[in-house]
Amino acid sequence: MNNKKTKAAMVALFATLATTGTILAASIPRGIPVGEAVHAGQITDKRPKIGPDSLTFGAYDPHGDFSDDPNSKIEHLFLPWEDVDLSTLSLADEYAQKRGRKLLITIEPWSWSTDWRLSPEKLLEGILAGRYDSNMAAVCATAATLKSDVTIRWAQEMDETDNQFIWAHWQPSSYVAAYRRMVDVCREHNKSAKYMWSPKGEPGLAAFYPGNDVVDVIGLSVFGLQKFDKDHFGADRTFAQLLAPKYRLVQGFAKPVVVAELGYEGDSTYVGNWAENAAKRYPEFPNLTAVVYFNDKELYPWPKPYGLPNWRVVREATN
Repeated sequence: MNNKKTKAAMVALFATLATTGTILAASIPRGIPVGEAVHAGQITDKRPKIGPDSLTFGAYDPHGDFSDDPNSKIEHLFLPWEDVDLSTLSLADEYAQKRGRKLLITIEPWSWSTDWRLSPEKLLEGILAGRYDSNMAAVCATAATLKSDVTIRWAQEMDETDNQFIWAHWQPSSYVAAYRRMVDVCREHNKSAKYMWSPKGEPGLAAFYPGNDVVDVIGLSVFGLQKFDKDHFGADRTFAQLLAPKYRLVQGFAKPVVVAELGYEGDSTYVGNWAENAAKRYPEFPNLTAVVYFNDKELYPWPKPYGLPNWRVVREATN
């Protein structure tokens, strides 16, 4: 069977089913491009500027805007550990392999169907009792079959306070116990994966640190929204200004640091500044090794009146 034709048919099938509502979006990992990218000549473009001395760059790219971009070296996927078709990870692996990219896989310990979700207490109880070991084992065993280098990012932004993730309601000691258990389970089924502990970057994050033996790299989230900056700080803020306090909170752990989720939106001056500076090396951030762009519209509302900022790097021209 022709592999190229098979892949093209599968991608087309997923795109058709997803757009017609025949399948839940949660049935395949988010980040596998299933539609056509917006083409040059029809767009405005705000992707980070990459040069020979830049940090390693990557993207969560469900629209495929970076599909032909040789600067992208990391393919970021999001998946729940319930109601997900793990066999489709092979599509992402093939896609990454053809482009010389590594895989960053964020595993969210819930279902993307809100009707199926448990309370924070029930989820934690189930994890610590071992009832979700098989969920983690299935993801990690599948990841072990992939050819790409894999980094596992489990239960991100546990320190956030905006009520997006149910695991952010856990006490730090409970999160640490759950994280350590999941890494132990994963290591039984995957001997080569690396593990990213990825707080949002809030002041209390240190209490959630699970230990050097289960963390290979630290992730942070950095999003710049011009209107929010002006309303709350009276001026535009730069990438370095937003990263600095988060970086200081984790630098003592002496691990490589990655901005695992990056996004920015504003006028041309604001966007231009972020695009020019987000992927460059800074002497004040010596452990910063990579930035990974979140190339989509925000999924969880910012506080009113900011709604769902659109971080996507390209858009159809409106003139």
